[in-house]
Amino acid sequence: MSLTKEKKAEIINTFGGSDKNTGKTEVQIALYSRRISDLTGHLKEHPKDKHSRHGLLKLVGKRKSLLAYLKNTEIERYRQVLADLDLRK
Repeated sequence: MSLTKEKKAEIINTFGGSDKNTGKTEVQIALYSRRISDLTGHLKEHPKDKHSRHGLLKLVGKRKSLLAYLKNTEIERYRQVLADLDLRK
């Protein structure tokens, strides 16, 4: 299932504070996490879909690099994002 405009706006409001704040690291991590969970569900139904698996691995790598950046710059925001998104670290 793709990310609808309403869901995306809800995620942006939750993590960014306003509709316009889409570049905030927390917003990007949250959007990547949502897309990762959607792709994971897709791959459970279609295990031989190698192209989607490749896209999933790219998204995981992007999210990982954003988390590393946030951890190195502002550790409190990093911990808050991990708690809000229930990511294991």
